[in-house]
Amino acid sequence: MRERGWIEGQNIVIEYRYAEGKNNRLPDLAAELVRLEVDIIVTSGATETLPAKKVTAAIPIVMAAAGDPVGTGLVDSLARPGGNVTGLTNNSADLAGKRLELLKEVVPKLTRVALLWDPEGSQTSTLAWKESQLPARELGLQLQSIEVRRPNDLDKALQEATKARAGALAILTGTLFVANQKRIAELAAKSGLPSIFHLKEFVEFGGLIAYGPDRSDLYRRAATYVDKILKGAKPSDLPVEQPMKFELVINLKTAKQIGLTIPPNVLARADKVIK
Repeated sequence: MRERGWIEGQNIVIEYRYAEGKNNRLPDLAAELVRLEVDIIVTSGATETLPAKKVTAAIPIVMAAAGDPVGTGLVDSLARPGGNVTGLTNNSADLAGKRLELLKEVVPKLTRVALLWDPEGSQTSTLAWKESQLPARELGLQLQSIEVRRPNDLDKALQEATKARAGALAILTGTLFVANQKRIAELAAKSGLPSIFHLKEFVEFGGLIAYGPDRSDLYRRAATYVDKILKGAKPSDLPVEQPMKFELVINLKTAKQIGLTIPPNVLARADKVIK
């Protein structure tokens, strides 16, 4: 925003609100911002954007990294959003398949993958589960569905993955998982199973591999939308953009801990390696 001439405290005021991973607080926080009559609401993913859209059809909403905004009903289409919501999606049609491919490269004899997902708290998690089905079949992988609805389910979920004799873990998108990154990464490493995530922060906390859109780039691009809207553009006239930069992060410490050797060709593609 500063690069575009907007300086907090001089020509722009930013009201920050954070739900601390508690999705039930989001509707109240969104309503509070509407009462303050802000000019724009900036959100992260679909989980945060949906409550904002429900409480206002007038205030422009810019989402920075929403998973499948069409499938979740946030916009009519990427090219023509059609309402007061626009911004960026972190969704790419082949991401689920790419992550499973990476697991297969790292564990060539892999046949069974445990997928942790939240069927109630996050629509994006449900979509990611559905999008994983076809690439799994194409790769000859059997998916073990492990549903996680609350933080207290995490320990049991990892035990279930081990009991099901899964050869690897894939943790899908969802607010519950993001809010418990450190704990999930530690549990995954403790289980001894190779794990893959969608955010690099999981790997920085001890997870094995992360592959997904560069979220820093998405948030920088979101500032462009805010700038245009503040200068008079309508959200309905600004197409939703997809990710352009992706990052692969690998934690070699964790690989060593679980007795896994990362193939050189996979290491060579990594954007960041934690040693």
